[in-house]
Amino acid sequence: MTETKDKECILVVDDAPDTLEMLQRNLTSAGYQIYTALGVAEAIKILESTTVDLVITDLKMPRVSGFDLIRHVRENLKDTEVMMITGYPSVEGAVKAVKAGAEDYLAKPFTDEELFAAVRRALDKLNMRRAGEAQEITVASPPPGLISESEAMKKVFDAITKAASTNATVLISGESGTGKELVARAIHYSSPRASAPFVPINCGGIPEGLFESELFGHVKGAFTGAIESRAGFFQTADGGTIFLDEISETSPSMQVKLLRVLQDKEVCMVGATRTRKVDVRILTATNKELNSLVKKGTFREDLFFRLTVINIHIPPLRERGDDILLLTNHFMAKFAEESGKSKLRFSDNALRALKNYSWPGNVRELENLTQRLMVMVDGDYIDVPDLPSHMRFTAFKETGLDRSLAEVEAEHIRNVLANVGGNKTEAAKILGIDRKTLREKLKDQA
Repeated sequence: MTETKDKECILVVDDAPDTLEMLQRNLTSAGYQIYTALGVAEAIKILESTTVDLVITDLKMPRVSGFDLIRHVRENLKDTEVMMITGYPSVEGAVKAVKAGAEDYLAKPFTDEELFAAVRRALDKLNMRRAGEAQEITVASPPPGLISESEAMKKVFDAITKAASTNATVLISGESGTGKELVARAIHYSSPRASAPFVPINCGGIPEGLFESELFGHVKGAFTGAIESRAGFFQTADGGTIFLDEISETSPSMQVKLLRVLQDKEVCMVGATRTRKVDVRILTATNKELNSLVKKGTFREDLFFRLTVINIHIPPLRERGDDILLLTNHFMAKFAEESGKSKLRFSDNALRALKNYSWPGNVRELENLTQRLMVMVDGDYIDVPDLPSHMRFTAFKETGLDRSLAEVEAEHIRNVLANVGGNKTEAAKILGIDRKTLREKLKDQA
């Protein structure tokens, strides 16, 4: 069997020929080298003679199940990822799949976009782990997923390398859009826990009433609607890493429970009478000044010290010099490949505008802008008029001293809003005005 190593290789295992054909067709069209098997025995024969990057397996198959194949891969193939698909989705099934070693869990029916996204996530994680195991992450070489040549980011890369060699808790700070989750993933996939789950949680996106159940799980009958026991994110991440983004959004009662997990390495499911031991490394992130929240009494001081054994601060994009142009080129190549178009070129004035802009949304804002330009600009050349109106004024201004007071005020308001994720109440507090005044100023800028 001839291998095509310039392509990423995927083995698809499913006892349904129609499903197998569909997956093979779609993934081949996406540029992957595909092998197929109608059962676990056939799949194992292929794995014995072929180097495969990713195994996608069905859950329910005759004789030997997908869980058994996952265990076989995890015990025998260190350099292969696994993803499970099933027509019988359940929370317990997902937890079991992840615990068995599956990198992702996809429920049928799924769209092509969901399939491609899940496959890309699994392969990206594999590539990051390979890089970590090969000890390629050094101060001079950016970790996988992070792009920079700036001195400011070299300190971050050095901190990632040191943090990856320990089990200490890490607080990653920085403005919105700077790449805090990418840093967390780089730490995990460069660490001895790289083959175990990495579970990211957005603390600000979980309702207060569900937070404890989501993190620690619950037993059947623990509350109205708890019709079955369910494991939480900490159990899912057992042996690996849990990443708590927006840690500042946790309530005082949840802060107490998190402190207990850090101290005792145990979790207690909602409604349970006994605790369970968990082996989980905790990484956290915030775009707020936790020290200030501690002084205000809204964040526990003892938890703060527990979380900040190592503190990695990611500098904003405006402090990263030519990284702006480096990242622009990277995103342009990425979106050109996705759209099947040629890369667009920037005029010197457009590049100067990009460098002089303050980037309140940081790398995420730059990526979104690049994608928008790729879609909207006709021809193969980007000039200043193609940029958003709020960026054009920066094209020839090194100091900004020729702008009106209204322009400076408008930019500052936009920057503050971007930094607090669009929260108008929080922005008004920082600006020293009430919400009504802020609303009127935003209306004037529209």
